[in-house]
Amino acid sequence: MGKKITLFDTTMRDGSHALRHSYEISQVERIAEGLESAGVPYMEVSHGDGIGGSSFTYGFSKADEFDLIEAAARKVSKSKVAILLLPGIGTIEMLVEAKERGAEAVRVATHVTEADVSAEHITKAKELGMFTVGFLMMVHMADPGRIAEEAAKMEGYGADYINLADSAGYLMPEGVSERVKAVRDAVKIPVGWHAHNNLAMAMADTLAAIEAGAEYADGTLRGLGAGAGNTQIEVLAAVLARLGIDTGVDFYKLMDVAQEAVDPILMRPQVVDNGSLICGYAGVYSSFLLHVYRAAEKYGLEPRDILIELGRRAMIGGQEDMIIDVAYHMKNKPA
Repeated sequence: MGKKITLFDTTMRDGSHALRHSYEISQVERIAEGLESAGVPYMEVSHGDGIGGSSFTYGFSKADEFDLIEAAARKVSKSKVAILLLPGIGTIEMLVEAKERGAEAVRVATHVTEADVSAEHITKAKELGMFTVGFLMMVHMADPGRIAEEAAKMEGYGADYINLADSAGYLMPEGVSERVKAVRDAVKIPVGWHAHNNLAMAMADTLAAIEAGAEYADGTLRGLGAGAGNTQIEVLAAVLARLGIDTGVDFYKLMDVAQEAVDPILMRPQVVDNGSLICGYAGVYSSFLLHVYRAAEKYGLEPRDILIELGRRAMIGGQEDMIIDVAYHMKNKPA
């Protein structure tokens, strides 16, 4: 596996889901400072659903996300602050403001079969001089050939690399390898991988992606993220060091920032609980989990039943507003 891997931290974005979007400026400053000290080159800061996600549908942020972006940017000089943008949630105007507040990179995210909606945003990001990533979500929902076609579109729009996200934590290593290899064969730019741990496969899947040719790997401190969380970045850095793979990151310092800056703000241990497990089993978007718990409580339903039904309906990211509708119909279904 002798190669160099670039680590991309998403603690202050995907981790926002696990904290119910309650990040405070002082917390972001501390994490950003620690990640820079450890040598992590990219750190993503925004609402869990990307810029513009603070809303009734996705959950309101405690602090304005642009203030959080600016706070992180103040604390770094070598690392780049990145944002996530989902077209339809985030806008061109928000992208420009994020750039003005200090974001130097953006990952434009779409459902795995809808890369065409990213064209305008990727093009604008490149015009702004930002490091720009095409981010394909829910990659378990398309075969490798189709994913390769969508990745090629994003390359054509100007993306600097393609990031594949197993947003449901559904895939086994073989499925990861097939998808990464297909994209590697289809594009000339690098490929990255973003895992969720709903079936406790995040580390194995990330290593499979790297072995298949991925050059970027996502992770979060303490694995903090939607569902059962993401690949735990301090563990990933240690594992890659054991394998002789260069990341340029000091994993001792990553361990320290995880312990000192993230442990004190955890709302619960980042474990594979029942809801997360069913997300992975049913192939449901990891960020649906908190919405499902609220719907289950409102209608007196078993959360796992709602998740299975969402999986049966092949619900995708961006359809969070439909969860309450599904729960209502399940509750009022004729006997």
